[in-house]
Amino acid sequence: MDNKGSINKYIFKGKEYFCSLELVMEMIGGKWKPIVLYHLKQGTMRSGDLQRSLKGISNKMFTQTVRELEQTGLLERIVYPTVPPKVEYKLSPMGESVIPVIDTLNTWGKSLTTPKLL
Repeated sequence: MDNKGSINKYIFKGKEYFCSLELVMEMIGGKWKPIVLYHLKQGTMRSGDLQRSLKGISNKMFTQTVRELEQTGLLERIVYPTVPPKVEYKLSPMGESVIPVIDTLNTWGKSLTTPKLL
């Protein structure tokens, strides 16, 4: 029996997807998610430092983005019980596994542009 005409289903964290790319784009798609992942590839960052490294992101969008990345398991949030609270973010092992894809997209983007010194 062949599989012509059959549809693959992918299940991730209880949600069904009919295309693996649909799952990936939900996980890392959008303006800010790949940029957050890219900035965390060098290691753990404090919340404020990470947010400042993302030029133009609002506080609300930053919070939404890191929460979504945490929910999908791509990054880990570390909260230290201090006053004021200290929060750090780092890539999870799954987050580290997507970095080659982010690096490839970054390289492709560089090939499309002419560098301009600021």
